[in-house]
Amino acid sequence: MSGKYIVRQPIKDAAGGIIGNEILYHGANQAFSSDSSTSSAEFAAANTIYNFLTQNSPKVLKGTLNFMTFTTMLLMKKTPRLFDKSDLVIQIDDAVIIHPLSMHLVQQYVREGYRVAVNEFQFTPRYLSLLDDIHFIKINGKTSSEITIRNTVEVAHSMNIKCIVTHIDEEKLYQRAVALGADGLEGPYVADKLTTKAHSSAYIQSNFFRLMVAVTKDEPNVEEIEQLIAADASLTYGLLKMVNSAYFALRYRATTITQAIMTLGLGQLKQWIYLLSASNAESEVDPGSEEFLKRSFLRANFCSELMNYAHNMPISKSEGYLMGMFSTLNYLIDAPMEEILAEVPVADEIKNALLKHEGRCGKLYDLVLSYEAADWERITALAEELGIQDNMITSVYFICMENVNTLWEQLTNPYPRQGEGEAPADGQTEETPAE
Repeated sequence: MSGKYIVRQPIKDAAGGIIGNEILYHGANQAFSSDSSTSSAEFAAANTIYNFLTQNSPKVLKGTLNFMTFTTMLLMKKTPRLFDKSDLVIQIDDAVIIHPLSMHLVQQYVREGYRVAVNEFQFTPRYLSLLDDIHFIKINGKTSSEITIRNTVEVAHSMNIKCIVTHIDEEKLYQRAVALGADGLEGPYVADKLTTKAHSSAYIQSNFFRLMVAVTKDEPNVEEIEQLIAADASLTYGLLKMVNSAYFALRYRATTITQAIMTLGLGQLKQWIYLLSASNAESEVDPGSEEFLKRSFLRANFCSELMNYAHNMPISKSEGYLMGMFSTLNYLIDAPMEEILAEVPVADEIKNALLKHEGRCGKLYDLVLSYEAADWERITALAEELGIQDNMITSVYFICMENVNTLWEQLTNPYPRQGEGEAPADGQTEETPAE
């Protein structure tokens, strides 16, 4: 039996910035969409999604605009009201449009201030009659002709509506959508596209790789970690900059590597150090690279947590974290993955997984990639091969997503210091956050 999954996929603009994410569902042995064959099937699927979102909506929506498809049943259950209207786009398709009661509900949500997107837009009277009530038009870039996309974009812009071209899975479709003036782009190719590489190939000689291995060992050697950080000025600068930031809010600045590590703790250091390195510490993270840095963290957390459930794995949980973390380096560094991994002292099983998708590590890596791509059948098949119960994958995914969102917010939140350098009041001591 197929599992019940929820995954989000990015919608980007032509510059690589994130417009929002589409939340994709699958459950009850069928895709969760409005083409359910029976009302009872739709009711069962609606309950599955409603119950999950009731428990997890803060995790799903944190820090992004979310496009979610709502069926008639979910609209009747008032599911959109689980979410703040500033975080949600109510996405509808043909089955909702032709249902009089559904459209009445959609118009009510619009009056309340919710935004609406129409999926698979068509030039028919029932779609054109909606233009006064919608904010986004989505059109299939794979099945639509160039003239259809051009006309759709022109109609959308004439009504002050944004047009998103979906199902983009190759460079040709991407370039066509950009040339025709699409406001947003979505699909496997879009998710993997980084406009510019973050660093030159010379950067792979940095201590970053050995440092990542050192901090993800089951029993890290603190002295080794200090030496590796001390050997790289940008890492030292970045670590001190981060540990003196908003999250820790220290009364006194940490001025040495030892103080910084004691403040941070090894549990958080293994997550932070990658961002400090990949973002080049002294500069802001550009929007294009940001998506891949966050994806690195999500993959690392996801791989690591799935290791708790996978059977007969030849690597440790910390090595699973490393595998996920390194999986996007070929996007962030201007060098082939083969060249990058040749510089990294990691297990052969990890290298074979990332380069050849081989072995049980390769299956775990492919499970993570399949989840990102919403490849429902492959998710179920790989979970079964690994001995992972598919009914817990989505919960693990969203727990990991929440952890990554929290991590990112902590780093990027500026902290206005007041009274810096003042001594603590009598009886008070400096506080550091618990690991």
